[in-house]
Formats: sequence, C-alpha cells, structure tokens
Amino acid sequence: MKKILLISFLLLCSFTLFAEEIEEDQPKEFTLEQAYQIFAVDFFNRTWDFLDMPERNYEEDEVMLNLAHASLMHWSIIGQPLNMQRGEWMVAHVYTIIGRKEPALHHAQNCLNITEKFGFEDFDLAFAYEQFARALALNDDDDWKEYYDLAKGAGELIEEKEDREYFLQILDEGPWFGKR
Repeated sequence: MKKILLISFLLLCSFTLFAEEIEEDQPKEFTLEQAYQIFAVDFFNRTWDFLDMPERNYEEDEVMLNLAHASLMHWSIIGQPLNMQRGEWMVAHVYTIIGRKEPALHHAQNCLNITEKFGFEDFDLAFAYEQFARALALNDDDDWKEYYDLAKGAGELIEEKEDREYFLQILDEGPWFGKR
C-alpha cells in the first residue's frame, strides 16, 4: 500500500510540474499506463535539452542524470524492449558525458545486451555499439576500438540516408577521451 501511495504521490507531483504543458484538447485524466508513457517521453526529451546545453554545472548534470533514470524507470514499467534499449542508451550516454566510468559501462552493456537479445538492427544497433565504444574509451579499455569499428560498420548500413549521415556525424564527434 505504501508503494502505491508513493508512486501515486510522485506521479501527482510530476504531473503538477508539467501540467501547464498539456494542451487544452488533451484529456485531464490519464490511466496509470498513459501517465507512465507521458513521463517516459517527457523525461527523455528533457534529458536532451540538458545534453544540448553548451555548458552545464554540477547541479544541472545531476538533474540531467535523474531525468534519464526517470525516463528509463517509467519505460521499465510499460515500455517495449526497444524503449528499454533506448532508455539504457540514454542513461549510459549521460554517465559517459559526465565522466562516471562504472555506471556508463554498466548501462552501455545493458543497452548492448538488449540490442543483441532482441536482434535490433540499423540505427539502434549502430548506436548501441557507439555507446559501448564510448563507455569503454572512458574506462581506458582497449576494446573501445573494436566497438568503434562495429559502430562505424553498422552506421554505414543504416538504410535511411538522413539517419546514416546523422549517426556518422555523431560518431565522429567527442567525447572519445583522447582515444581518437
């Protein structure tokens, strides 16, 4: 009972914080599953807002990390494997960007495990390899180059030209922690 009350309280607090962004024509009442999805997507997108900042301070890094974890937590309740894979990628990416070695590698491995288990290909396979390579580079593991090459190879096979070009651009950008 306490768990349900805590979840309800957290959802109510989160909903109240973001209520002004809900359009007038949307229903004001949501099922629990709809609320989880709203929060998962919103927190994921808000993580990108922080990642796009040219500079962040410690507190902003912590908010960014909490948003990524919150998104993943909500997807873990109602998401499909692809949502979990992308959520693990985001958490790993944030940890990598802020230089936290062990959790970056842990979540990058989770992302890669999900990718392999469900046979994800194309864009998602390339990004799973890319993030694992970055986490390995952050951890000074020489295997980073193997996964970088796998990422590049998978990226070159991405079907959609715009997605392929975007991925290859991201792959060339840092951080590579002095490895490239």
